[in-house]
Amino acid sequence: MERACAKLDIKLLYARPYSPESTGKIERFNRTFDSFLAEARLKRLTTLGGYNYYLKVWLQECYHTKKHSALMDTPQNVYKTAKAPLRFVRPGIIADAFLHCESRKVDKSGCISFGNQLYEVGLPLIGQRVDVIFDPADKETLTVEHKPTGYTHRVTKLVIGAHTGLRPKLPNTMQHAPANTSRLLDAKAQKHHESQELQRRAIQYTAFEDEDGETNV
Repeated sequence: MERACAKLDIKLLYARPYSPESTGKIERFNRTFDSFLAEARLKRLTTLGGYNYYLKVWLQECYHTKKHSALMDTPQNVYKTAKAPLRFVRPGIIADAFLHCESRKVDKSGCISFGNQLYEVGLPLIGQRVDVIFDPADKETLTVEHKPTGYTHRVTKLVIGAHTGLRPKLPNTMQHAPANTSRLLDAKAQKHHESQELQRRAIQYTAFEDEDGETNV
C-alpha cells in the first residue's frame, strides 16, 4: 500500500483501530458497499460483468447522489465543485504501482532466493536488503530495487549450464593405485607364522617320558 500510494503521489493516512469516528467517509462507503452485496446475493449474480454493472448502478443511485453528513453535500456535487485540478496518470504507472513487493536479503554469492528459485542480483549488494517487485502471474522476470543507492534492475532466474570443460586428469603419481593384496592379512599371517615357530622350538616335556609313562622333570 505504501509503495502504491508513493507511486501515485497519494498521501497515505492511518487511523487508530476500532475508531470509526475518525474514518467517517470510509465507514459510510463500506456500509453502502455491504448493502450492495446483500442485494447482489438476492439477485443471484454469477458473473463479474453482472457485479460490475449493478455496482455502478448502486453507487450512482445510492451513494453519489445522496447527501453525506460529513461532506454536508452529495459526493457528486463535492467532486464537481472541487478546486483541485484533476491528475491523469499513465496506464504504465498505474500498472507498476499495483505490482506486488517483497523484501529479500542478498546472499554471499550476490543472489536472492524467491519462489524456490535463485536470481542473480550482483556482488555490490551482498548482505543488503532489496525490494523485489513482481507480477504474481509472471515470475520469470523480477525487478529488484535498492532504495539507499537507487539501484533498479530487472533480473531473471539463474540457470546453471553445463561445465565449460572436462575435469583434468590427475598425474599418475597422484592417482589411486588398485590394491593387489591385503597388507593387514599379510601382517597377521606373518605374526601367526612367527608365533607357531616359537611354539615349535619350545621344549616338549612329553619327549622325556620313561618306559613306565612317567615324566622325568
